[in-house]
Amino acid sequence: MAAVACELEMTTPAQPSPHVQPKARLLAVLGPGLITGASDDDPSGIATYSQTGAQFGYLPTWSLLFSYPLMVAVQIISARLGRTTGLGIAGNLRKFYPNSVVYACVALLLVANVINVGADIGAMADAVRVLVGGPQIAYVLAFGIICVAMQVYLSYKPYVSVLKWLTLALFAYIATLFFVQVGWSSLARSFFIPHLSLSKDYLTAIVAILGTTISPYLFFWQSSQEVEDIQAVPERKALASAPEQAEEAEARISLDTFVGMGFSNIVALAIMVTAAATLHASGITQIETSAQAAEALKPLAGVMAGTIFALGIVGTGLLAVPVLAGSAAYAVGETLRWPTGLDRKPGQAKAFYATIVIATLIGVGLNFSPINPIRALYWSAVINGVVAVPIMAMMMLMAAQSRVMGQRAIGGRLLAFGWLSTAVMAVTAGAMIVTLVF
Repeated sequence: MAAVACELEMTTPAQPSPHVQPKARLLAVLGPGLITGASDDDPSGIATYSQTGAQFGYLPTWSLLFSYPLMVAVQIISARLGRTTGLGIAGNLRKFYPNSVVYACVALLLVANVINVGADIGAMADAVRVLVGGPQIAYVLAFGIICVAMQVYLSYKPYVSVLKWLTLALFAYIATLFFVQVGWSSLARSFFIPHLSLSKDYLTAIVAILGTTISPYLFFWQSSQEVEDIQAVPERKALASAPEQAEEAEARISLDTFVGMGFSNIVALAIMVTAAATLHASGITQIETSAQAAEALKPLAGVMAGTIFALGIVGTGLLAVPVLAGSAAYAVGETLRWPTGLDRKPGQAKAFYATIVIATLIGVGLNFSPINPIRALYWSAVINGVVAVPIMAMMMLMAAQSRVMGQRAIGGRLLAFGWLSTAVMAVTAGAMIVTLVF
């Protein structure tokens, strides 16, 4: 972690203007990285962390400390790829790799994202049902409409502001900790001293955590949002053609990503600890959905804790579903050379917005199908884990090449941590395949 921190130290921004308040500057700096990190804790991720905490208590918490520098490195690289080239990941893949490779990666991403959208919308609807009762299907339709409307009818700047405000929903899980009794000494031992086991269930849990925290849709989203910011701010240019902007831009990306990924892992830790301190401690070791975790918390930690937990599912779902659908639309649009971008009016990028709508509607439709959402979510995690490896490998290769990045090719510790992340995900994908076969 200290090694990755050097990247931030080497790119410390120039002193802000004395006329700009530090708080205002910080809020302006936080954007793609913060939103990406917060969307990582979507309802399906909440279910993963809840199940892991319920099944194994505090033992797997070390994996969140371990994954933090890895996810920071790969997200910084994806962001700098977009900011430097002016193209998202799919656009760069299309430019430098055979179409067959690009189509395969984007198709897998699209399938995984659509399944995730369906699972997240279902989880939000289930959470509302837990809170107020009523028909879950009606809530599924309502959330599908809300998520589509946010992306289609809000212009880029207001839309980003809404997403930033939605990140506050994740504080619900930190607040939940005040309603439970945590074994702090046991937590500290498990957090700082890795517990390793070759048991199938424990290995699957670690694989699930890594697959949740380091996921392809996060790479595509943050990279594309950096491209959006270039288009939204006239003074900004792609760094390959405007290297004089590099120092400040790279410092902003580093700070934004460190904060965003840190926020993501703190929230994930809070969810896991809450489940460990209540469900695991009470002998409840099987939680299949995030809403089920909220329901199970009520008799153990009080109605308020269960209610806060459920409200957090709704808030983070409203954040994550547009990111999932949007990242799919960016990938498809760049691959097929469509006009893309949330800064464009729907009439200026019809196919791009149509992809967002269709991806969301298919996700909604999955909740009306006989497909088991838990199994579907499991398979989306498998797909994400597998497709992450080649995408990350190609990202590392592109980021290190001057023909792609110009004078801003990535090297040193940041690139080393990027390749380490890729190796970890390769092992993770291999472990997922082994658990499937055996």
